[in-house]
Amino acid sequence: MPKHGKKYREAAALVDRDRLYSPEEAIELLKKISYTKFDGTVELHLRLGVDPRHADQQVRGVVVLPHGTGKQTRILVFAEGEAAHIAEEAGADYVGTDELIQKIQNGWLDFDIAIAVPQVMGKVGRLGRILGPRGLMPSPRTDTVVQPDDLPRVIREARLGRVEYRVDRTGNIHVPIGKVSFPKEHLLENLATMVDAINRARPAAAKGTYIRKAYLTATMSPSIKLDPMELAAMRVS
Repeated sequence: MPKHGKKYREAAALVDRDRLYSPEEAIELLKKISYTKFDGTVELHLRLGVDPRHADQQVRGVVVLPHGTGKQTRILVFAEGEAAHIAEEAGADYVGTDELIQKIQNGWLDFDIAIAVPQVMGKVGRLGRILGPRGLMPSPRTDTVVQPDDLPRVIREARLGRVEYRVDRTGNIHVPIGKVSFPKEHLLENLATMVDAINRARPAAAKGTYIRKAYLTATMSPSIKLDPMELAAMRVS
């Protein structure tokens, strides 16, 4: 039996595996080879020249994509009192502390981003083993532990297309940059914004080539190899 289905094999035949595509060429080709009936997510996959075993070579941050991700983001905010009122007014989907913590401990995880105010982190900390491995634990480093007055801004950014990027233990980053249905220009602008943020997050301790390999892919599609030099040279217009 073939490893992939007929549609995948037909799409893969259109991709030159030995070629390094420019970002614009890759997006044009990706839109052509995406065969799913639903609107697939476009993802960027990077191999960085860092050693994430060392604390001074971590690459992590957040970026707001100018054209969003195309995904409906479910926002949870851990807050009490006036902070909870602010979060509700700002449009958070779930707001609270003790009840939400209990639900999560019981296995509920129907949200995409968790935000907290510092005053309740003593309670939220007990969820570290559950939320941490899933990239959902609120943290000042990802601007998800904020003062009550900052809640409207962070919630608004999450709605607009706030994406967290983080190098994994093998030195790779995997991030969404939009949907296949997005205009090519919007995907290029989102891609440039993401690459610019990752470039600016380059650790001082990283030596040699920073972006070593890069690929674009859509849900269930073959991957397209990007030219790392052209990608690294992208700038936000």
